[in-house]
Amino acid sequence: NGKTTLLRAIGGLELPEGGTIVINGVDVTYLTPGEREIGFVFQNYALFQHMTVFENIAFGLKIKKRQYRPGKKEMKNRVLSLIKRVQLEGLEDRFPSQLSGGQCQRVALARALAIEPKVLLLDEPFAALDTKVRHELRRWIRKLHQELNLTTILVTHDQEEAMEIADKIIIMNEGKVQQIGTPLEVYQEPTNPFVFRFLGRTNIIHRLEKKAFVRSHDIELHKEKSDTACLEAVIHQARTIGSMIRAELIRADVPEFIEAEFSYDYFHSLNLRPNDKVFVSFKKVKYF
Repeated sequence: NGKTTLLRAIGGLELPEGGTIVINGVDVTYLTPGEREIGFVFQNYALFQHMTVFENIAFGLKIKKRQYRPGKKEMKNRVLSLIKRVQLEGLEDRFPSQLSGGQCQRVALARALAIEPKVLLLDEPFAALDTKVRHELRRWIRKLHQELNLTTILVTHDQEEAMEIADKIIIMNEGKVQQIGTPLEVYQEPTNPFVFRFLGRTNIIHRLEKKAFVRSHDIELHKEKSDTACLEAVIHQARTIGSMIRAELIRADVPEFIEAEFSYDYFHSLNLRPNDKVFVSFKKVKYF
């Protein structure tokens, strides 16, 4: 959908068909990747399997032009400092095959940081990791980003990941930018149906005066009909997911499902069972 292509173009791995790439006010469109001073972390880590952790991290420094290459002592100190920063002390002599997925990703990140880049590019860095490791690395990379104060561009298909890590989000679809804003802005004020549906579970309520978009957690249930709760539905099923209840309702007027999410206490206070009739109201509705 264009996200990785955009990242590769910024990094100098692909030449854009049009436009320019500007970093810190400098046009870098036709500069080589090395000349751009950009760190790149790939989804599959792209570590050298025949090199140790130390050698992988030092690689970017060793291939610098002689006038920019640090001396052996400075290089060693910089690599050891990065190993400490990414919390891999004691593993510097191990090979990638001896590391976990999360550790490999930390090595890849340290290698990207070793060249002291102006911009750090992360291409779905957590996609191949299990859920627990992914959550740990998210927190860690956010903290690291704040410490380094380094502009970082991260590509992800995980909405929660984007909302948790980013200061600013760019949502793309089929190579086109749909919206740019803070996590709060894009979530609360989506510019179009694609953005609304991309950022969370969504119901599209047809046959009202317009097509209404409602998030699952913005639904309330009532046993009595009222001016605000006039949409009749039947409880189809309700499943407990941790501290939350996810319920499926079937509208009485058309064969259409509504998915709703409630706190455990709220749902059970209504004492509802499958096939019970309810009336639905919406806390927040977006029309497009």
